[in-house]
Amino acid sequence: MTVKRGTLMSIEPGAVLLMQWLSPAYPVGAFAYSHGLETACTAGQISDAETLADWLGDLLLYGSGRSDPIILAAAYQAPDDAALAQVDARARAFAPSRERLAETVNQGAAFCQTTGGIWGDELPDLTYPVAVGRAARLHGLSLDLTLQMYVHASVSNLVAAAQRLAPVGQLEGQRVLTNLAPLIRDAAQNALETDLSALSGVSFVADIASMHHETQYSRIFRS
Repeated sequence: MTVKRGTLMSIEPGAVLLMQWLSPAYPVGAFAYSHGLETACTAGQISDAETLADWLGDLLLYGSGRSDPIILAAAYQAPDDAALAQVDARARAFAPSRERLAETVNQGAAFCQTTGGIWGDELPDLTYPVAVGRAARLHGLSLDLTLQMYVHASVSNLVAAAQRLAPVGQLEGQRVLTNLAPLIRDAAQNALETDLSALSGVSFVADIASMHHETQYSRIFRS
């Protein structure tokens, strides 16, 4: 029997590395954070796939789904360590609550430690989007691809968190992620075109949810 061999498809250099960095298996602890979703689900603001999609869509348009890629792009484009430190300081100041700050600081530190330990990159403790942006620059990865995969991974993590908190099934979760694909691409494209000086956010309900989570009596996530 003759076995036909398929033609190998061209894969953009660095895509596999980004898959590894942004995989749930990469030890940054993303599974432990809900970004305020736990409070929103407890309060009934997210109760099904439709309300989850609305919440995540607003984050991509007005919240961290828009701002974090801008921060990542600024870190990637930082010309030196001093400029990188300024981007990181801006990222820390932009966190709207104690838990959201811990979320980005802890994940960033874990990313830097793991990436430095494997590839020998000299990465100080940075916030998460700054760390990914800096590492992508050091490895010569495409900023466009890095942004798209970073935003997609962030939204995927929140969908997974919501499935543990609300009656959202596996099929529904994937449908939500699929329907958000245009907004994910737009968020990445916006980051390519937006300077850090234009950093802003108006997802007040999500920000307040993250604040309430700090004193929530019963919780399974760290944010």
